[in-house]
Amino acid sequence: MQHRFARSLYTAFCLLAFAVTGIAQQQSASPKAAPKWADGFPVIMIGNWDVKPTFRRRVGANPVWMDDVYKKVPTEATVKKYKEMGATMVMAFFYKGFGLNAEKEEIDATRKLAALCKKYGLKVGAYIGATMPYETFLPEVPEARDWIVPPYMGQPVTYGSQTFRKLVYFQHEGYKAYIKRVLKIAIEDLGVDLIHFDNSSIQAIAPVFYHPLAVEQFRAFLQKKYTPEQLRQRLGFSDLRYVEPPSYTKSISVLHDPLAQEWTDFRCQRLADYYGEMARYIRSLNPEVAVECNPHGLDGRNAMWNESVDFPRILAHTNYFWTEGEHTELATDGTLLSKIRTFKMARTLNNRVFTNTSDSKLKMAEILAYNRDGIGLIGGQEEMEGGNHHSELALPQDQKDYIQFFRTHFEYYTGTKNIADVAVLHTFNTMAVNNDRPYQSTFLFEQSLIQGKVPFDIIFDEQLTNLDRYKVLVLADQESLTDEQQEQIRAFVRRGGGLIATEHTSLYNSWHQRKENFGLYDLFRVQAPEWQNRSTPETILPVPEQRNNIGKGRVCYLPEVIPSQPKPAMAAMSGKYFRLAKNHRQLMDAVQWASGNSLSIQIEGPETVTMELVKQETQSRLLLHLVNFNYQNAGVENINVALKIPDGKKTRQVTVLSPDSKTTSTPAFRQEKGILRFTVPQLALYDLMVIRYQ
Repeated sequence: MQHRFARSLYTAFCLLAFAVTGIAQQQSASPKAAPKWADGFPVIMIGNWDVKPTFRRRVGANPVWMDDVYKKVPTEATVKKYKEMGATMVMAFFYKGFGLNAEKEEIDATRKLAALCKKYGLKVGAYIGATMPYETFLPEVPEARDWIVPPYMGQPVTYGSQTFRKLVYFQHEGYKAYIKRVLKIAIEDLGVDLIHFDNSSIQAIAPVFYHPLAVEQFRAFLQKKYTPEQLRQRLGFSDLRYVEPPSYTKSISVLHDPLAQEWTDFRCQRLADYYGEMARYIRSLNPEVAVECNPHGLDGRNAMWNESVDFPRILAHTNYFWTEGEHTELATDGTLLSKIRTFKMARTLNNRVFTNTSDSKLKMAEILAYNRDGIGLIGGQEEMEGGNHHSELALPQDQKDYIQFFRTHFEYYTGTKNIADVAVLHTFNTMAVNNDRPYQSTFLFEQSLIQGKVPFDIIFDEQLTNLDRYKVLVLADQESLTDEQQEQIRAFVRRGGGLIATEHTSLYNSWHQRKENFGLYDLFRVQAPEWQNRSTPETILPVPEQRNNIGKGRVCYLPEVIPSQPKPAMAAMSGKYFRLAKNHRQLMDAVQWASGNSLSIQIEGPETVTMELVKQETQSRLLLHLVNFNYQNAGVENINVALKIPDGKKTRQVTVLSPDSKTTSTPAFRQEKGILRFTVPQLALYDLMVIRYQ
C-alpha cells in the first residue's frame, strides 16, 4: 500500500512539474533575451576547453609534455598571443563534469585566465560539459547515483568509447541544482561573458530516457497533452500507468508506432525545457551573459529521433550554437558540401554560429558569407591536443589575411538582414517521423537553390505565420501537415504567393496517418497514389509537372525530385547524396515560374560558385557575397550579375572587396527599370560586393 501511495504521489508530482513547464514554455515564447554586447560583436575565437589535466589524464593518448601545455594557457604571454592573432573571445576550460572539488585547481586557473582576458579586452566563454565522469564525481556527491541513466541493453550509457563519462537524466532536480551551482560560480565569481553548454547532441540520446524519472514524466506528458478520448484515438487506450518507452534503434526508416512518435516529441520538449530553465537562470544572475549550446546543425540526420534535438525549440533559448558535423569542401566527385543550411537555419532562429575555421580558408570564406558577426574558431586545437609545445600558435598567411579582412570590414558583417525569395519548409511532423524521402527531396531541393544561386531561407512550423516576406514556398515531400498549416499555405497562395510541392506533400496528417487524397488537392489538382500498405513506400505519381494559377498565386506540383545518387533507406542524407538532382534545371525553372519571374538576383556563373544576398537598410546598402568552392582548381572570370534595387532607389556605387587579392575595384554598372547590372571581373575564392544606393 505504501508503495502504491508513493507511486501515486510521484506521478502527481510529475504532473505538477509539467504544469509548471507549460507556464515556463508560455513565458519563453516572448522575444529572446540577448546581451547588449553580442549585437555587433565580432567573434574571433580561441578555444582550449579540453586541455584540462583531469580530462587529459583520464582520457589518455597524451604526449608527456601535456601538463606543460596546460600550464602555459593561463599566462599573460599566452593571452597576449591570442590578442596578437586577432582573437576577440577565448572559450576557456571550466567544468568538464568531474566535480567541483576534483576540478577546483583548474577552476582557479580559469579564474586567472578570465582576469587576464578581461585585461586585454577579450570576452570569455566558460565550457560546461554534460557528462558525469563518475569515478571522481560520486565520492563528492554520492546521491548522484540516482541521476545516472541505467544500463541500456546490458551496456552502460556513456559518451561513446569514453566509458568513464556516464550520461545522466538531465531533468533530475538534483542534477539541475548542481549545474546551477556551477553556473553561479562561472557568472558571479569568474565574471564570464558566455556559457558554452557542450554535448548537447549526446546528452539527450534516446537511451537517456529509459531513466525511471523520464518514464514517469513521459506518462505525465501524454496525460497532459491528450484527453482520455484523444488517447484512445491515438494509442487505442487511455490508462497510461504501464506505458514504457518504445524500443530504440538508429536504423529506422519511418516511425509508424504512434508511441514512438509521441516519445520523440516528448524528448525534444524535455531537452528544450532544460535549456530554457538554464537560460532563465543565467539571465537572472546576469542578463549580459550569452547562452550557447552544441547541438550541431542540419547535417542530414534525423536529430529529433536520434538526439532529441528539435532546432526551433532548443535554439529559442540560445544566442549562439555550435556545429561540428557538416563538411565544407568540393568533393573529388564534384559534390558541393557545405554548412550553408545550418547558417541559414541560424538566421531564421535568430542565432549565430560557432564552428572551427582554423584549418581551412574555404571555411573562413563560407562563414564570412553566411554567418553573422563572427569568423569562428581560429585556433586552440593545438593546445587541446597537446600540439608541438616548442612552436607558438600560428596561422597560415592566407588565413591571417581573412581575419584581418573581417576585422577591417566588419561594418559589412553586422546589422544585416538576409534577402530571400524562397522559403523551404521543414515540418516537425514530417522530418521527425520519416527519415528517408523527405530528407532526400528537401535537402536536394536546397542543394539546387544553393548551386543555382537563388536567395532562400530554411523555415520551420512557426514561420508559416510570416510567409508574406517570400515569393515562393517549397514543400519538398513534406508529408505531414496539420489542417491549420494547410490553410496558412492556401492563404499565402490566394494572396499571390508561389507554391512548389513535390511527391507526397500533405498526404498525411500530423499523426502521420494516410489520407485518401492530398490535403492540398485543391491546389495541386492531382490525385494521390493508391495506398498500398504501411510497410511499402508511397509510389511516385506517373504524371508530368503540373502548373496551376490559383487566384493571384501560382502552384507547381512536381512528382519527384530525382536524385543523381539515391540515398539508401535509413542512411543519413549527407556526403555523395548531395550531388545535384537529375532534374535540377526543372527545379530551377519551377522556382522562376512560381516567383512570377521576379527573383531578386540572377547570377551567371559555375554551379560551384554560391552566393548570399543581404541588406543594411539603415546604411542604404546591399551586400552580395560570392564563394568559389572550386578555388583550388580554378578562379572564375566575368561573373554577370543582375540585381533588383529597392523601389525608387538609384545605385551610387558598386565596390568589390576580397581578402584574396587585397585590392578594391569599382566595376562599371548600369541600372535600368530598377535592375542593376554589373560584371565581377575575377573571383578567386571569396568576394564581397558592396552596392550603395540612394
